[in-house]
Amino acid sequence: MARTRSLADSLSIRPLTAKRWPDLVSLFERPGLSVARGCFCMYYRRSGKHERPPGMSYSESNQRALKALVDRGVVPGLLGYQGKRPVGWVSLGPREDYAKLKRSSVMKPVDEKPVWSIICFVVDPELRGRGVADAMLKGAMAWAREQGVRLLEAYPCDKPARAADDSMWFGAKSMFDRAGFVEVARRKPMRPVVRRKLRG
Repeated sequence: MARTRSLADSLSIRPLTAKRWPDLVSLFERPGLSVARGCFCMYYRRSGKHERPPGMSYSESNQRALKALVDRGVVPGLLGYQGKRPVGWVSLGPREDYAKLKRSSVMKPVDEKPVWSIICFVVDPELRGRGVADAMLKGAMAWAREQGVRLLEAYPCDKPARAADDSMWFGAKSMFDRAGFVEVARRKPMRPVVRRKLRG
C-alpha cells in the first residue's frame, strides 16, 4: 500500500487578514465542518452567556464578531493554503484574549507567566491525516516567534487510540510532543496543558 504523502512541507501559512477573510469562510463552509461554522473561533474568546442579536443565528453572530476583530487589524489565527486553496486553520493569540480560559477547570492558568495560547485547529475533511495540522502548528510557532512571544501553550487531547473528531479541534498531544512541547499540568485524565519555550 502506497504511503500517503504529507502536505506539511508544501503548505503556505498566512495570517488571517481582512483580504483573506473570504478564504476562512470558504474553508468553514465545507461539508463536515459544522462545528467550526457554528463557532467561528469565538467560543473561547467570550466568558458567560452569549446573547445573539435578534434575527441572527449564533453562527452569523460569531462570524460577524470574528470579522470585526479582523477588520480592526487583530490577527486571530493563521490559514494554511495548498496552492491558492485554504485547507487549514489554527486559532492562537495572547492568552488574555480568550476570556473563557480563566474559568475552565482544564485550561485555567498554570502560573503568571505571559503566554500565548493555541486554541483550535480546523482541517479540510478531505485532507485529514495528511499532516495539515502539523504544518499549522509549525506555522503557529513561527508566527508567534515573529511576534516576540517567548512561551506558547496548548490544551490538546491525549487519547489512547485514534479518536472521533469531537474535541479533537484542540489537537492531539502526540502532535505537540513531536513539536517539542512539554506537559506542565493535567487537570483531567485526557486533557494535559503543554508548553513550548520559543526563546530564552
